[in-house]
Amino acid sequence: MPNKDPRIFVPLNSVESYDWPWVDAQVSQVVEMWHRSATQSPRCVRRYNATEQSEREGAYDEALQAVEENLQRTSPNQPERIGAQEQVAASFASFSAKALDLDGESIELLTREFLPVGTELAQWARRFDPGLRVWEIIQAARNAWTACGLQPLLGVPVGLTPSILAYSLLYPYSDNYLDDEELSAEEKLQFSQRFRCRLLGPTSPITDERERAISALIALIEGQYPRKDFPQVFESLLAIHQAQEQSIAQLHGGDSEPLRLSCAKGGTSVLADACLARGSLTRQESQFAFLWGVLLQLGDDLQDVRDDMRRRSVTVFSKTAFNGRLLDGLTRQLLNFSEEVAQHMDDLPHGAASLKELLRMSWRSLIIRAVAESHEFFSPGFLEEAESCSPFRFDFLRARSDRLASREGLYTALFEALLESRPKCVPTN
Repeated sequence: MPNKDPRIFVPLNSVESYDWPWVDAQVSQVVEMWHRSATQSPRCVRRYNATEQSEREGAYDEALQAVEENLQRTSPNQPERIGAQEQVAASFASFSAKALDLDGESIELLTREFLPVGTELAQWARRFDPGLRVWEIIQAARNAWTACGLQPLLGVPVGLTPSILAYSLLYPYSDNYLDDEELSAEEKLQFSQRFRCRLLGPTSPITDERERAISALIALIEGQYPRKDFPQVFESLLAIHQAQEQSIAQLHGGDSEPLRLSCAKGGTSVLADACLARGSLTRQESQFAFLWGVLLQLGDDLQDVRDDMRRRSVTVFSKTAFNGRLLDGLTRQLLNFSEEVAQHMDDLPHGAASLKELLRMSWRSLIIRAVAESHEFFSPGFLEEAESCSPFRFDFLRARSDRLASREGLYTALFEALLESRPKCVPTN
């Protein structure tokens, strides 16, 4: 009997094994979903008038001012630093309630579960490698928040585990190296081949500091998930590695189809997050994780369209912009695609409704914020439509982004203060 629900994937295997044919089949199905999203009518969403946006902008500035005042009063005294952290959390809670219309359950989830994950990861990262830069730790925290967002959807409590921490920290050591424009494709592929050898198992002694750090992080994963008992964990890590290798061609203007490359890279990345969150997945869970990863990757591609055009890196968005076409249609398609992914999330048996709504809102916010930042690639009519879906006017968002950038030193001080408040133990196997 034919499958009449387009959100339900056709089962690929009786037992999930994340080899490359499995990934390739997932990509094909996601591409079909992506094309289907172009023909759907946009979902009616919350819209804001000018008065409502002004009120929320006031709440944003109040929270920002409170953080800056706390920073200026920060002292070396440990209790005062802890107090500053608690005041920042309180400011964030107030801002979330007023500006983002979040309910108490959602605010509690953010302030009591997800924010501490970022602080704990940062504290451990600095112990692991004091040379890690602030932006690299924040990059790792972003991935950890994705993995920890998956945990309740998979029926496990939110918390930073050795494996989530290790996989998140691999980004500064591997992805950033592979994204380095000064390195040749050959150098990147040689590094990638050595990385693959370590993912397959322990190797001979390593002398390079970068590769020593990578080996130590993989050992953390092996300690939590023995290879013979958790094959999906290591299959997923090899899958994202192969997708990363293929994306090297994308970064250098290769001829590969950009949509499939983005789907493979994004889908396998969050698939690995999900496997590290629980160790093994059902078919439904693995397919949702893959979809979430594709959505995040396409959102990043939209955010990075200006940089990708400069680097001549080909994505569906940069390719369209290169050809002089507006991004209105593709972005509507991405918003529709996010709703398809959200419906798959709603079908999962675990996870509170408040968490699922929070994730749905964060996906739309990612896309709308990207439109605000890359406004020159859109028509005036689309910008007006998109801005009405934002709690903040686009001019306000751009102005505050510039303000935060000009206060980089101030917010680095906040980051350092939070690192030193409530020290955490190093995760063990």
